[in-house]
Amino acid sequence: MSGPRTNLEQWHCFLAVVDEGSYARAAEVLHKSQSAVTYTIQKMEEQLGVKVFAIQGRKSELTEVGQMLYRRGRGLIDEALRLEKSAKSVAAGWEPQLRIVSDTLFPSEIMLNCLADLSESCPDTRMEYVETVLSGAEEALLERRCDVAITGIVPPGFLGDHLMRVTFVAVAHRDHALHQLGRELDYHDLRPFRQLVVRDSGVRRQRDSGWLEATQRLTVSRMDMSIKAVVRGLGFAWLPEPSIRRELASGELTPLPMVEGGARYADLFLILPDRDLAGAATLRCEQLIKAAAQQV
Repeated sequence: MSGPRTNLEQWHCFLAVVDEGSYARAAEVLHKSQSAVTYTIQKMEEQLGVKVFAIQGRKSELTEVGQMLYRRGRGLIDEALRLEKSAKSVAAGWEPQLRIVSDTLFPSEIMLNCLADLSESCPDTRMEYVETVLSGAEEALLERRCDVAITGIVPPGFLGDHLMRVTFVAVAHRDHALHQLGRELDYHDLRPFRQLVVRDSGVRRQRDSGWLEATQRLTVSRMDMSIKAVVRGLGFAWLPEPSIRRELASGELTPLPMVEGGARYADLFLILPDRDLAGAATLRCEQLIKAAAQQV
């Protein structure tokens, strides 16, 4: 059985030319001469017996075959990188780095407890924890920028284990004008007032969430800022109940007496993007998060 005619270096070079948009920029990224990049692509075309680029005016454009090979080549390089990562993890015992991406709805105290346990279990593993909103964790999964993800959106091609359901409550400061109406409220009552909204942290697949028909809107980037703004009386919002229990207990924030829609729900899922290649630290992290979530 004969081996493949092409090699990973050729595919890497081909992907760089497409991603960077030119042979010259690809050469800079790859630290090669432009002539070396050109020769590599020509040799690849010769070995495959197809043309991956065609001259259109003064630019090289992907042919239809080139477009198909680019998609397949991207998967090939990604798989090779994952195999290398797995080999390094096995050799080291614990992964040298663990990247956790979590929707901001997951309770921070629970995550801090998990991180503390992980720090003791694998002290030599560098850990990175990033909080996201809406599509942020989904984007990190699709771009393979995390080892563990907690997300409310399970993208196509991934499987997630259900962690918990978060209740959102429509609230405002106890002195807000909506509470002064002294009756049940519907969406028409909300429209004249400012709504606090947390912005989607994703870049490519930004989503809106919830009722967004208020005349005025204040958009912030973090959930804690949204809570502080509502406490200051800057508007109303649907806020996660676990994050405002103290304010609700003190009466500083009061649920709006909505006819309908006063409570909403969001589910969170735990996903390992590459379970077959997951190392000991990743699996320990999954175990800790699942166990902690059951206690909520």
